[in-house]
Amino acid sequence: MTEPRKSKRPPLGIDWYPQSPPADTETNAFTLRTEDGAAVLGTLYVRGKPRNVACLMHPREYFGAHYLVPALLESGMAVWTQGARSIGNDLRLEHEQAVIDAAAGIDFLRRRGFEKIVLIGNSGGSGVYSYYIQQSSLAPEQRLAKSVVGKPTGFDKVSMPPVDGMIYLAPHPGQGRLLMGCIDPSVTDEHDALSVDPELDPFNPDNGYVAEPGKSRYAPDFIERYRKAQRARVERLDEVARRLIERRQSARRQVKEGGAERALRLQAAHTPIMTVWRTDADLRCLDLTLDPSDRAPGSIWGGDPLVSNYGAVGFGRLCSPESWLSTWSGVSSHAALEKTAPSVTMPTLLVEYTGDQTTFPLQVQEIFSWIGAGDKQHVRVRGDHHGRPFAGEEESGRLMAGRNMVEWLASRGFV
Repeated sequence: MTEPRKSKRPPLGIDWYPQSPPADTETNAFTLRTEDGAAVLGTLYVRGKPRNVACLMHPREYFGAHYLVPALLESGMAVWTQGARSIGNDLRLEHEQAVIDAAAGIDFLRRRGFEKIVLIGNSGGSGVYSYYIQQSSLAPEQRLAKSVVGKPTGFDKVSMPPVDGMIYLAPHPGQGRLLMGCIDPSVTDEHDALSVDPELDPFNPDNGYVAEPGKSRYAPDFIERYRKAQRARVERLDEVARRLIERRQSARRQVKEGGAERALRLQAAHTPIMTVWRTDADLRCLDLTLDPSDRAPGSIWGGDPLVSNYGAVGFGRLCSPESWLSTWSGVSSHAALEKTAPSVTMPTLLVEYTGDQTTFPLQVQEIFSWIGAGDKQHVRVRGDHHGRPFAGEEESGRLMAGRNMVEWLASRGFV
């Protein structure tokens, strides 16, 4: 049994911790226009005249100062970091749009003459890049025509150049699958953040909860009921999202057909927002005997999930019905690695942090099994989800991850 750790984490205030880019790095920022007219930002780092490029992108965050950039530059590769159109905005995050954003960056790099392109899917970046690879492997007419919300994806009109390698770093199984593992199924009323079914409450001592971090212990029958109830809550939220979308679309159709009533026009214009309370209640963050690892008690949102679960933070807290179905639904989203990773057939490396609080060892093994590549490798590195060391005197997991990647890139002829 792994005992709970008290982690001494260095501050994240230094973007390049624990390294800085080489002094001779040339840095250029670009604004790209996507096929559907959105603007996305990217930064290209080069030293000399590199032939190949590594790419970093996340659908929700901007990786412009990602900690891997220095090590990759030292290896001889160029590095491209890119944001999606909805950085920091879950309200509008639809993964189909993020795929088009990724395509704009990859097409830009091909047109600049880079010979080989390696994608690095870090955390949520694994979902968008795997989705891109899946769609880019298909002929335009075979790509997904409509998203889960019924919108045309436009994928058939988008230039999606193939890529040559894929690296997963601290991947999770997709934003929706991640949320389904940590959503609190004891919510009985989606309009009441404090509503609770005591028989499903992960913070009820009768169910195995102990206030001391990491000491909760849940019985197998409770875990089984809990997991089923998590999926059931996601399915209910899916139905809410679909009803909201249909109400709006129905009003739009009526207005288009000549309906001029004020209430109808308002309904057609209104974009509803879903508030999804309590999404930080993964039993594995409370009971460290479940899929044990080097992780500390708590989640990436804080050391006490009771506080973070009932607080304002968490995945998918505020979203449109469209972004819920496209991104945050573990049932409906197309951006789940279980669906996309089988299309990842190019050489692939998976780097797991052994203290990850979002994705746990058995899940990582499952993700690795989904990857379709015949040439694939899985390595484990000590560190938390962000590669930070467990104690101040340890070497940063970021450095170790970077070394493993550079060695793998060299062994596959990318550097």
